[in-house]
Order: sequence, then structure tokens, then C-alpha cells
Amino acid sequence: QVQLVESGGGLVQAGGSLRLSCAASGRTFSSYSMAWFRQSPGKEREFVATITWSGGSTSYADSVKARFTISRDSAKNTVYLQMNSLKPEDTAVYYCAVARLNGIVTQSTWYDYWGQGTQVTVSS
Repeated sequence: QVQLVESGGGLVQAGGSLRLSCAASGRTFSSYSMAWFRQSPGKEREFVATITWSGGSTSYADSVKARFTISRDSAKNTVYLQMNSLKPEDTAVYYCAVARLNGIVTQSTWYDYWGQGTQVTVSS
């Protein structure tokens, strides 16, 4: 059974940092892109960042560019999201996901496996 387990969320003040982790188990995802999405109350789930299987290519939403960094350790089946200079508008539940291909895709419909989410709250 495929499982994605996120961790690292929490409460932080504006300007602070958090590092999210997502550990995948049940199969090897080293040949597929992985990504982070987020969802705030009353809003649709939105793309945050994605990374190809080799880590050689990444893409970010404009709202997080230059503040967030996605990385992965394929040997550990783990993807990370380093979040710096956090803002109150970054408050959301953050989800990791695995795509059905290796490439830069930002639409959630390309992602077949999802974690349960981890809450990030940024206070002003």
C-alpha cells in the first residue's frame, strides 16, 4: 500500500522558517516527479513546487519563488520543502504528491498519490 507521510508543519511567526518532509513508502518513486501543494480554508488546492526524479529540474509558484526550496533524496524516497521568510498568507495545509510521470507538471490532475497533509500556520 502506497503511503505518503508529511511532517514538519507547525506554528511560526512571520519571517520565520519551516522545513517540511514527505516520506514515501509502499513503492519506489524515484522515477517520478514529486510536488508540494497547499490549501487554505475556502480556497482551492494550489500548486507550490515540483521537482523531477533526478532533482535536476524544479518549478515554483510565483508566490513562493525565492523563498521556498524543494529538494529530494531519492534513495530515501523523501521530498523536502524548505520555507523561508514565511508570510501569513502561506498559512495552509501542505500536501505532498507523486506524479504519474517524470517532468515539470503543476496541475494536480497529474498527481496520483497524496499525503494526508500537514498544517502550517504563520502568525503576523
